[in-house]
Amino acid sequence: MERARTVWEEGREPAFAVVALGLAVALTAVVLDVWLFGDVGLLFDLAFVALCVALALRVRPADFFVVGVLPPLLMLVVFVLLGSTRPDTIAEPHDGAVQAVVSGLSTHSAALVSGYLLCLACLFVRQRVLTANGQPTDLLGS
Repeated sequence: MERARTVWEEGREPAFAVVALGLAVALTAVVLDVWLFGDVGLLFDLAFVALCVALALRVRPADFFVVGVLPPLLMLVVFVLLGSTRPDTIAEPHDGAVQAVVSGLSTHSAALVSGYLLCLACLFVRQRVLTANGQPTDLLGS
């Protein structure tokens, strides 16, 4: 009889799908946060941390590296988009685009660090579980 797979063994999505999902969910969280509260705040932070964990659990083992570097890049892309279109949602109304991005990253640094650490922890545990179960884990994607 075959044993049931654990949550650590379930992820099978390719990198491009996980990146697209991450960008879509992060931008959706931004839209909801701005719509409900007028700026990017706690809702985005909580969604971002949960998203980082979810992406680490969804990706296939061969694409661990992509998700391992994704959280900071994801937040940067979102804030560059906001800084160039709606800088007042992540910074002071008079700040320029670059200052808005820097302010947004510094304001939301706790969510970034938390999400990134949890993402890396999930990837580490997944790697250990897959190795312990004798499953192939090609981290180079070849």
